[in-house]
Amino acid sequence: QVQLVESGGGLVQAGDSLRLSCTISGDIYGIAAMGWYRQPPGLGRELVAIAPNGGTTYYSDAVKGRFILSRDSAENGVSLQMNNLKPEDTAVYYCNAVQSTREYWGQGTQVTVSS
Repeated sequence: QVQLVESGGGLVQAGDSLRLSCTISGDIYGIAAMGWYRQPPGLGRELVAIAPNGGTTYYSDAVKGRFILSRDSAENGVSLQMNNLKPEDTAVYYCNAVQSTREYWGQGTQVTVSS
């Protein structure tokens, strides 16, 4: 089993920055990719950014140029630096890890951006 724990959410104003962190633990052998998804109020879960092992990080068009995903192999985690936040970035953000054919999710952390 793999456990993911997010931290760093909160309430900010438009234009502010926020950093989310996710720590992974457990049977982490074979983790192939880690990333972040989000679920805005009343909508489905959507991909924000994902980094495959040894590959290029993918960003959704909505966050490209504003968000930066970093993988910390030493601490087995992943972070999401969110800059120039907009009200439409308001969502519950989930950390995601892919291992072979299985996916793991964190509990989610709320990010609210006021205008």
